[in-house]
Order: sequence, then structure tokens, then C-alpha cells
Amino acid sequence: MDGDNAKVGPQQRGIQISPVNMSHKEKHRTDRIGWLRAAVLGANDGIVSTASLLIGVAAAHAEHSSVMLAGVAGLVAGAMSMAAGEYVSVHSQADAEKADLERESKELALSPHHELHELAGIYVDRGLEDGLALEVAKQLTAHDALGAHARDELGITSTMTARPVQAAIFSAVSFAVGAALPLAVAAVTADSAKIYLVGISSLVFLALLGGVAARAGGAHVMTGATRVLFWGAMAMAATAAVGKLFGTAVG
Repeated sequence: MDGDNAKVGPQQRGIQISPVNMSHKEKHRTDRIGWLRAAVLGANDGIVSTASLLIGVAAAHAEHSSVMLAGVAGLVAGAMSMAAGEYVSVHSQADAEKADLERESKELALSPHHELHELAGIYVDRGLEDGLALEVAKQLTAHDALGAHARDELGITSTMTARPVQAAIFSAVSFAVGAALPLAVAAVTADSAKIYLVGISSLVFLALLGGVAARAGGAHVMTGATRVLFWGAMAMAATAAVGKLFGTAVG
């Protein structure tokens, strides 16, 4: 009797199985990682480095024109540096990914049996039973062998893959936008209040940036804002001290 029941499907036993709801879509934020990291890093560096530069030069008792010239030069140089740095570093990651994929493709051609069992072993480590893991590995290999190994063995996916040009553009543009904020404040501020207003406004900009970036990435807003506020304040305080020291010494 038990054996007969085992052969009866769940619907025959009165168990209702709900069909998979294909319209259900979950919103994740991992697809934003590439451009979000570059944009936040660029804007943060733009605000911190330009504000620090303006404060440092102003603390050395430089004229308004000299302060503005230093700020504009810092904006241009910083944006180009960010673009070049991001392109080179991310391109290195892309080169490493390409080399790994080429190596994996050769291994699939030379020893497909070994690669199949290697993939099955990965699924066993993740909790599947041996037989099921091997069956999953066979089906995924038949569908897209290189894609399965890239994703599950190498950790390379279309969402996380390196995009050098995208990173360079986002970094340069976001740096320029971030740098333009303290530069605009310095342009309309009297020399006597320049250090304080540039510093305070830049901290406000940094807090907003940290909060927006944290929200976009799904993190706690206050944590993101506090993090960038702390390091921004440290950078501006350090350059103000240097400018004050050298300005007094020269004077």
C-alpha cells in the first residue's frame, strides 16, 4: 500500500501545487555595483580633494584668483587622473577575466569529463546531493558549459564583469561634478569666510552623497553619510593645517 502511494503523484493525493509565478520580479542592486562604485568614488574624491585644496591654499593667505586657479586646475587634473586610473585598473581586471575564460575554454575542450565532475563538485559543496549535483552539471554543461564554469567556478557574471570605459567615464564626470560644488562656493565667498564656508558646505555635500549612495546600494543612509563625513573632515583639517603652517612660514 505504501509503495502504491509513493507512485501516486501529489495532485492525485489531493495536494495542490501552485504554478511558478513568472510575473514575480525581485529588485536587486548588484547590477549597479560597477557604475555606482565609480560614480561615488569620483564624486567623493572630487569634493574632498578640491575642497581640501581650496582650504589649504586659502589658509596660506593666497589671493582669491590664486585660490580659484588652484581649484580649477585641481578639477581638471583630478578628473583626468580618475578616468585614467579607473580605466587602467578596471582594464587589468577585465584582462584577468578574459585570460581565465580562455584557460577554462581550453580545459573544457581538452578534458570535458574532468570539468564536468569539477562543476558537480562545486554544487555538492553548495549542498546538493551527489546524483543531483551531477545531473545539474550535465544539464548546465549541455546548455552553456563555459557560462556555467565562468559563473560557478570563476565567479564571473555579466552583472559583475569589468567595464573599463564605463568606469572611466563615470569616474571622470562624477569627479568633475563633485569638484564643481566647493569650487562654486569658493567663487562667491569672501576671502575672510572662504575656509569656513567651503569646509561646511563640502561636509554637507559629502553627507548628501554618502546618504544617496547608501540608499542606492541598499545600505543604511546614516552609516553611509557618517563614513564619508569623517574622512572628508579629516582631509580638510589636514590640508588647512598644512596651508596655515606654510603660509605663516612664508609670511
